Amino acid sequence: MKTNTLLAAGGLVFLAVLYFSFIGRDEVDYNTEVKPILNRKCMACHGGVKKSGGFGLLFQEEALGKTKSGKPAILPGDADHSEFITRLTDPDPDRRMPKKGGPLTEAEIETLTRWVEQGANFDTHWAYRRVELPDVPSIGTIWSRLGLTQNPETDWAKNEIDQFALDRRPEGLQPTVEADRATLLRRVSLDLTGLPPTSAMYERFKADKSDRAYETVVDSLLKSSAFGERWASVWLDLARYADSRGYEKDDLRSMWRYRDWVIRAFNEDKPYDRFITEQLAGDLLAKPDGSDASENLLIATGFHRNTLNNDEGGTDDEEFRLAEVMDRVNTNWVAFSGTTFACVQCHSHPYDPFRHDEYYKQMAFFNNTQDADIYDDSPYLRFFTETDQAKLGSLKRWLQTNVSPQKAEETVQFLRTFNDRIPYTALDKIENGFVFNSIGVFSKNGGSARLPNAPVLGRRKLIVRLDHVNKVGGTIGVYLDRKEGQPIAVIRADTGRQGKIQMVDLPPIAGRHDLYFEFRNPTLKPGSSESVCSILWMMFRNDDPLPGTDKPDYARHRKLYTDLLYASTDNLPVMLENASVNRRVTKVFERGSFMAQTRPVQPDVPKSLNPWPQNAPRNRLGLAQWLTDRDNPLTARTAVNRFWEQLFGTGLVETLEDMGSQGFAPTHPELLDYLAHRLMVDYKWQIKPLLKEIVLSATYRQDARTSQQALALDPTNKFLMRGVRLRLSAEQIRDQSLAVSGLLNRTLYGKSVMPYQPAGLWQTVYSGHKWVVSKDSNAYRRAIYTLIRRSSPYPNMTTFDGTSREVCLARRIRTNTPLQALATLNDSSYVEMAHRFAARMQREGGPTLDAQLNRGYFLMMGRTLPPKKEAVLQTLYRDALTRYRNEPVNRTNWVANESPERAALAIVANIMLNMDEFIVKE
Repeated sequence: MKTNTLLAAGGLVFLAVLYFSFIGRDEVDYNTEVKPILNRKCMACHGGVKKSGGFGLLFQEEALGKTKSGKPAILPGDADHSEFITRLTDPDPDRRMPKKGGPLTEAEIETLTRWVEQGANFDTHWAYRRVELPDVPSIGTIWSRLGLTQNPETDWAKNEIDQFALDRRPEGLQPTVEADRATLLRRVSLDLTGLPPTSAMYERFKADKSDRAYETVVDSLLKSSAFGERWASVWLDLARYADSRGYEKDDLRSMWRYRDWVIRAFNEDKPYDRFITEQLAGDLLAKPDGSDASENLLIATGFHRNTLNNDEGGTDDEEFRLAEVMDRVNTNWVAFSGTTFACVQCHSHPYDPFRHDEYYKQMAFFNNTQDADIYDDSPYLRFFTETDQAKLGSLKRWLQTNVSPQKAEETVQFLRTFNDRIPYTALDKIENGFVFNSIGVFSKNGGSARLPNAPVLGRRKLIVRLDHVNKVGGTIGVYLDRKEGQPIAVIRADTGRQGKIQMVDLPPIAGRHDLYFEFRNPTLKPGSSESVCSILWMMFRNDDPLPGTDKPDYARHRKLYTDLLYASTDNLPVMLENASVNRRVTKVFERGSFMAQTRPVQPDVPKSLNPWPQNAPRNRLGLAQWLTDRDNPLTARTAVNRFWEQLFGTGLVETLEDMGSQGFAPTHPELLDYLAHRLMVDYKWQIKPLLKEIVLSATYRQDARTSQQALALDPTNKFLMRGVRLRLSAEQIRDQSLAVSGLLNRTLYGKSVMPYQPAGLWQTVYSGHKWVVSKDSNAYRRAIYTLIRRSSPYPNMTTFDGTSREVCLARRIRTNTPLQALATLNDSSYVEMAHRFAARMQREGGPTLDAQLNRGYFLMMGRTLPPKKEAVLQTLYRDALTRYRNEPVNRTNWVANESPERAALAIVANIMLNMDEFIVKE
């Protein structure tokens, strides 16, 4: 009896297990089964762009709500009476859905039917869920995990990354062995520093037999100053960094200090949350003290001053100012959140849960900066010459001693930034004048312009930036409230101050008023077409910018102040927030058109993501806090995915720019979340320990060679069971060739340089800028320092998939074209590298050709030249030597003033620098 009871109980348990297993398998997964069907077949008519019949499938409340018919199309739990389902098989072609494209398959209809029957439950997309620490998969056996027995899995794995990789592989796919030492050293050196190992590094690594030999190498590479240069080049694609302004005129812009800030940030291992915050809101963190720390915070905001600036005549400055603001919104979402957000400018996102008005709530964070698409790129941070910097220091010390430290800081800040400017674009009612080429309001004799609602507010100083002053004797009269109103100031428009700043006193005037500016010059004839001058910007100040009139030595320091006010400076565009009196109202643009502005909105974030942090300010600083909040689901995942892609060639999510439902699903979702959690929680947002963990893994160290069976099981290495083999980036190809040839100039930081490029590529119509090859070995600096002019970027970079940096780019798509081989064989830079490489092989290799070739190959790859390749290269050398002995003219054309032996070896060096193994990472 007892036995029968146990058997019956066991049978019930068995049936229950079968039942729940069946139910579990039958449960429809919204994200992996339903959403892909909706995106492919339904969202075009019922998504974020349009909701035909009043029915939308993007948001649950819309999908389950009433349609134009007055009834809901989806009845959860009742597929038979849900029009959403019945329309899929309706015999009437005018009623059957979808109306466009092919019909759904039987399997797709069955999936949607089961989904509705099970309650039509929506689910949050994986990328919009909070990052949680996943369980690390177990590998091997319990005994091998305890170290009591051996097992191939536990023997192979070196850290948790390997356990996640093993857990996802298909049956029959095994990891490969570790790459040989030379290959591994070259791989990790190129990955972490962008440069190949030196011969000394190869020798040291080969000689170090300790268990920590590889880790020691990794630690040294992470400490190298080359680390920051390598990773900054990745970030600058996202920051759309360039040395010019873009559009038709594409004048040059001095942004190199921002590039140097990025390099330093990576070298210092600045935590990524701080890295984001300083670039988004450094100006809101900076103190007005003129310190290096505050200067660096302002420099960091160059991230969002890399936007294009349109100086072309006839353009609408406000239109292009708004274009810059929108670019900042779009860049923010791609760079920090891996999300396509630009389309939300015109309509709700077609596939992901972002509403149209949420775009403009994001835009409101960026719509109150002082920049206004004007030709001087203001606001900017002024950098003085050494002489003027000494004057600034003297002035600051005098103020600290005789007035107060606070006034000293405020004065220095003003002289460095000219904060709170009102651009000429605020002027209206321009009579007998015109706006020209984004460089100011020009007015003829007797002309006028109005500054409406000017924030005078009792301030006693008006500072005006004038330009294009025509003749001596010009003046600008300032009148209160109307053209014939009370005269309150006269500004001299004197050729002695051309392009300079004028400061005039104002009487005490409370509140805001319209101010009228009337331009006069008695030396100009009535009706003359000549302008008196132009106004670029103006500002109001509370008091005399240099207090202390009763203090000793005031006159001398007042002169220092005036000299600095008028000084010519090198200017870096930065972000500065408008004063509260100048704040703009942000409105929703109907269908994305700035000409159709509708209801106002306040700064906010999408409701589908993490909430706004408690007590965070509603400005760019608060936005940075929201992005780096522990609950933000996208920031850490996006960063980890980008770093992984740089090391493995493909991200854990292949579409780096799109983690939404139209992007690729992660190949290893638990690994992505594990590393994202590690970055935020364990590493406190520091990047170097994250990269160290990845490159120390057995997954990273694998040999790229594999079996045909493994290739058949995983042709794209999706499951990470072998090493990667990838062509190097444009920057790495150039830097590597410079390094092995001995030409590389390792100088850090500084102005952008001009290496060799073919003559005549720059056709600068307006500025007269020319490409002049840099001198004193600066032409041989790393590629990150090469000047980028957006309308004509460095051709060798674009040949190898570099970008013109006009928009934020999350991922370079690798191409393989004949032009690339032609570039590395024939580009004058690479030809010179080949000549120098040949000289180095002769110098370091010794007297025999065999030794020279092997020395060259060791410098390239860290190992001995394979015999078959050596035979080919020796044959090439002999053929070239015979030719150059018989044809001295051709030898001179190839390499001047050198022996036939050097010329022949240079031919061989040219080929070696183009060998497949040299331009790829394996």
